Amino acid sequence: MDRLNEHRQIIESVLREYYNIPYSYGDLERRFIISKDDNNYLLITLGWNNEKRVHGCLVHIEILHEKIWIHRDGTEDGIANDLVAAGIPKNQIVLGFHPPEIRPHTEFAVN
Repeated sequence: MDRLNEHRQIIESVLREYYNIPYSYGDLERRFIISKDDNNYLLITLGWNNEKRVHGCLVHIEILHEKIWIHRDGTEDGIANDLVAAGIPKNQIVLGFHPPEIRPHTEFAVN
């Protein structure tokens, strides 16, 4: 299996675990969206919490230029740590939600 397909499978597996965690409040659910080209992965939360409509992106990951870009991470522990634990090296992951001047101070890829 080539590295790109391996990374795709790891991302999908990690996000499916989050997808399967039920919400303990409100009438909320998750949607797991994978783009047709298999390079964008979204976890969306939608529903109602009391009288308030909830609709938002929990996680957005994109495979771009052979790196895994985390554009949005709304998880408590950080999706990057889950990807590393699943076998993706830190130098293959970009924390895209950090400004470029901050990324060199992380243990992850800059771009």
